[in-house]
Amino acid sequence: MAEIMRFILIDKIVSLETGREIKAVKNVSLAEEYLADHFPIFPVLPGVLLLQGLIESASWLVRKTENFAHSMILLEQARNVKYKSFLAPGSQIEYTVQAKAIEEDISTFIGFGLSEGQRIVEARFGLRHFNLAAQNSAMAAVDAEIIENMKKRWKILFRNPEDSLNKP
Repeated sequence: MAEIMRFILIDKIVSLETGREIKAVKNVSLAEEYLADHFPIFPVLPGVLLLQGLIESASWLVRKTENFAHSMILLEQARNVKYKSFLAPGSQIEYTVQAKAIEEDISTFIGFGLSEGQRIVEARFGLRHFNLAAQNSAMAAVDAEIIENMKKRWKILFRNPEDSLNKP
């Protein structure tokens, strides 16, 4: 079975406007293994994971907008990334990501993360989306497995009774 990702940085999708905007939340727990090293005396969510929360949120917007057409959604470029504060265990961050463009194989976004009304991170970034089978047809089964796993995770993250992926 294909491993999708080691860290999941979105706990819940709060709202979605297909093709336009997504809001998602992450609760930071002291039990998260990376906090043991970052930093033992002053644990905070690493900046790269704050950015990854924005990227992960945008990835869900792409998946839903394109009806889960691609197995791979990767960061293409990040610009104007600004870290404004720390995010400690016990905190919650709400990511808001707006699509500038979502095209067949590339998309661009602006996004920010708020905690207790304060901006923690903001960025402009682009994603690239594709299927592994585009370069190697033998990978079609892997694409299908990844897409199916993402559809299952979607049902957990976004509990919207009007969403056709959430109907039994």
